[in-house]
Amino acid sequence: MKWVTREKAKVDRIACPWLITHFVDPNAEFLYVPTDQVNEVAKREDAIPYDAAGVELTHYRENGDERVSFDAIIKKYRLKDPALLDLAEIVRTADAGKVPHPRPEGAGLEAAALGFRQVAKDDHENIRLQFPLYDALYAYCKWRVEQGGRLEFSA
Repeated sequence: MKWVTREKAKVDRIACPWLITHFVDPNAEFLYVPTDQVNEVAKREDAIPYDAAGVELTHYRENGDERVSFDAIIKKYRLKDPALLDLAEIVRTADAGKVPHPRPEGAGLEAAALGFRQVAKDDHENIRLQFPLYDALYAYCKWRVEQGGRLEFSA
């Protein structure tokens, strides 16, 4: 299936393709287009739009709190993996304006995402560069969940 979003991705528009390819659609193809062309390209290419105004899989509010497109995909596809839900908190912290319980890892994710956007020649290279970061964050979240949410490091 094709998926389409706005170009010049940083956090959510890279996190979502990672989520989609790992948990929803392993054969997904991603299209990055100018903001004003997302809906047009979605119709023309029979693609699922995400992280764009006026589409189903985008930012929304739940119980007064902002949720990001990563959350919308988790909700739509009923993903229940506790490590994935933990990762969603980090993505939300990095991408949303204000969150009630920000995760410290979110600042690092946002900084890394902005840096990758600067060094990548285009959005597809950005995906290629950042997917290992999300693999590592997911592994970290699995470990964290196994630890009961405690951050206990041993030397």
